[in-house]
Amino acid sequence: MNPIDVLLNHRTIREFKSSPIPPQQLSILLDVAKRTASSQGMQSFSIIRIVDPAIKAQIAEVCNQEYVARVPELFIFLVDAYRNSRIAREQGVVSDSERDSDRFFQGWTDASLAAQNMVAAAEMGGFGTVYFGSILNNVPKMIEILKLPELTFPMLGLGIGVPNQKPQLKPRMPREANVFDDAYTVFDSYKELLEDYDEEMEQYYDMRDTNRRVDSFTKQIASKKPVLMRQHLIQQAEAQGFKFTDVKN
Repeated sequence: MNPIDVLLNHRTIREFKSSPIPPQQLSILLDVAKRTASSQGMQSFSIIRIVDPAIKAQIAEVCNQEYVARVPELFIFLVDAYRNSRIAREQGVVSDSERDSDRFFQGWTDASLAAQNMVAAAEMGGFGTVYFGSILNNVPKMIEILKLPELTFPMLGLGIGVPNQKPQLKPRMPREANVFDDAYTVFDSYKELLEDYDEEMEQYYDMRDTNRRVDSFTKQIASKKPVLMRQHLIQQAEAQGFKFTDVKN
């Protein structure tokens, strides 16, 4: 399978074989993450590889997903403005901008891009991957578990291993719904726009699990409930020292 086909056939894998990733291949995946483009070249992210099963189990509890503890390789991607703050301070430079919202979102973007690059490289190498946005279910607990200093923030979890399942390819909405030319397109009826996609999604869920209630995409959107702790991410980032107010010159 050529690289483009690998990307077009991305699937989330939740069950892995127990076989580990060979160290040489693991090293390559980490190098790919490190080589990712970064905002202003500041490399404002870090990665924590979770090797202690007890820590994996704690993270699984935060995620409320028991299989997190069984993922062969688990990585937590972080916003990391702490390192650059220390680098500047060791040279006598102290600035309010070291903790501003721009630094936070630079780190968030850097970490996101690095994680996606790592996923692409892993899947091209024949491995399966799964993202864990669920680490944000309890950010204060993740900060405690990972012993994070100020000006850092857990952004995303990533599991990698040898797949032990081959799930269906999950349908995506039609291109016209989210790819536009020159300006944003507003539709009179999104339900009509996504009617065929809704039917495709119902069939997908029906084939994936006959015991699961079948929901169309639009019904999933309408019934989505917020995760309580995720309603306070800005406050949690501020508790880590970031400031989401204008910096006075």
